[in-house]
Amino acid sequence: MFLQINNLEKFYGEKDNRVQVLKGLSTGIEKGEICVLLGPSGSGKSTLLNIIGGIESYDKGEIIINGAAMSAMNEKQTTLYRREHLGYVFQFYNLIPNLTVKENIEVGAYLGSNPLDVDDLLHTLGLWEHKDKIPSQLSGGQQQRTSIGRAIVKNPDLLLCDEPTGALDYNTSKDILKLIEDVNRKYGNTIIIVTHNDAIKLMADRVIKLRDGMIRKEYTNETKTPAMELDW
Repeated sequence: MFLQINNLEKFYGEKDNRVQVLKGLSTGIEKGEICVLLGPSGSGKSTLLNIIGGIESYDKGEIIINGAAMSAMNEKQTTLYRREHLGYVFQFYNLIPNLTVKENIEVGAYLGSNPLDVDDLLHTLGLWEHKDKIPSQLSGGQQQRTSIGRAIVKNPDLLLCDEPTGALDYNTSKDILKLIEDVNRKYGNTIIIVTHNDAIKLMADRVIKLRDGMIRKEYTNETKTPAMELDW
């Protein structure tokens, strides 16, 4: 098992204001899987993603990634883990506005110990003709492709996508999901997608449904639907 989550608990606040947002989550994700975390607002899916990404701490339980327990990592080791083994795709791109497409992706390459070839990746992403443009000259879909490129160029074991189509229209969303699918197929990264869009589960290998900080349903998908055939 590439990623193991054992009895994970997370609390916010203190004393009388203490609220439990993750309530004993246990699951596992195999290497190379596309996993979709589904759930309404407040279900805990983004909190779980941020914990896996080393952005937030947790209070009880354990996360083991590729045999390494996160609780045993000090601050330096956590930073190194995030830098070399994780890629993060956000809903609102978070590109550096005064850098070109190619330069934004090169920022990610500098962080990896075994980065992919930037020019090859630009072709894979369909961004070669736009490589010298800055973000303000791009469409939303092109900006998200650049964001995915920056995350994937360092060749991470795990790609975390937080509502990657949330700010995009229907057709562009399908293009981005196909790109994520293509990245998984070409590079073999394990991918976790947080979404509230129920249709996206059809393209996943594994689906985990959260509600009120608990896993309500989990299953593997034996009949995946290609991203371009999704309809919602």
